[in-house]
Amino acid sequence: MLTLTRKTFQTRPKLIMFFKSYRFIGSFPSAQDCPQTGLPEFAFGGRSNVGKSSLINYLTNNRHLARTSQTPGKTQLLNYYLVDERWYLVDLPGYGFAKVSKEKRHQFQQLIRDYLIQRSTLQCLFLLIDARIPPQPIDLRFVNWLGEHRIPFASGVYQG
Repeated sequence: MLTLTRKTFQTRPKLIMFFKSYRFIGSFPSAQDCPQTGLPEFAFGGRSNVGKSSLINYLTNNRHLARTSQTPGKTQLLNYYLVDERWYLVDLPGYGFAKVSKEKRHQFQQLIRDYLIQRSTLQCLFLLIDARIPPQPIDLRFVNWLGEHRIPFASGVYQG
């Protein structure tokens, strides 16, 4: 299991990344609207404000590629980043804590589920879990749902 700390993001140790290029492609309101290139996709999911966008910035060594915020729920669409013109990183909306209406929260959940079920090009979901608190019931339900639907995933924890 991968463990990331706030210090990891602040000290920015040298990573040996072999990314030659990366760029923001767009934000999409549904799985059907996402790019239909057939390229592999690696998605980042987890509760609101767990650090999904920050991790994308860290991996690409570009602090401004994915928008980050201290306010939970800012990522509301499926954000696509093309890496080396060969595969995508996908930043999913968070689940759980966002200060939005129940209806909007339900829309986020449906968007995430539709994406995970419908995208045949999804290779793996990287599920981030906040290590500062025990896994919440919503985290456990989501992990079980992933297993029931045979969604390939890897999990890591973030320690702030």
